[in-house]
Amino acid sequence: MPNRTFDFKQFSIKQDMCAMKVGTDAVLLGAWANALNTAAILDIGTGTGVIALMLAQRCSAQIDAIDVDQEAYLQAKENIANSKWKERIHAHLVSLQEYSTTAPIKYDLIVSNPPYFEDSTKALQVTRTLARHNDFLPFDQLLKGVVNLLKPTGKFCVILPYKEGEQFRTLAEHNKLYLTQLMRVKTRADKLTEKRWLMQFELSRDKFSETTLIIEKDERHSYTEEYKLLTKEYYQAF
Repeated sequence: MPNRTFDFKQFSIKQDMCAMKVGTDAVLLGAWANALNTAAILDIGTGTGVIALMLAQRCSAQIDAIDVDQEAYLQAKENIANSKWKERIHAHLVSLQEYSTTAPIKYDLIVSNPPYFEDSTKALQVTRTLARHNDFLPFDQLLKGVVNLLKPTGKFCVILPYKEGEQFRTLAEHNKLYLTQLMRVKTRADKLTEKRWLMQFELSRDKFSETTLIIEKDERHSYTEEYKLLTKEYYQAF
């Protein structure tokens, strides 16, 4: 059974109510997304609130964290209230589809660790299905919402498995969002396939760069220096 609380260096995450627990995907996105020079950040599908808290740790922006699942929303509110950044992070129980038409501001940075399963077996728990499957937030609706909420110079950062990442990149271009940074993530150096894509999109496509991150060396829990460097502000072990 997963731990009920996950302790980072500067904050703790309670996760007993939330369908999706703290995982590597969320930590990778929270550590990688560039929050420099941001005044307003939006976290779509915040879950436990971990990404919003990670970003708050290293910037001074006001952060809105939205989730359509009530238990996730309540869990995020609890974790935010117990943090040193509770005055700057605001949780909202609302779908992106609704929020994108009612939000009073636009954002410098939008982040999302979105549901991505389409045709795999649904989880027995409704809340876990909400968190893992994109029935309630298809990619095209996610992208339309981002376009509505992003400032002209803003950035949108997302993490997906590489297969879904390729599909998402194509859909993003159709919505006039262009990939400007790509980090290909491999679990180990000896693995041929990429586990995840970390992607940054913007409304202009005049630049593009890509890198590769390998998490472990040749054995489990033997982490690379690059992975340690990316996550050392958060993980207690580093």
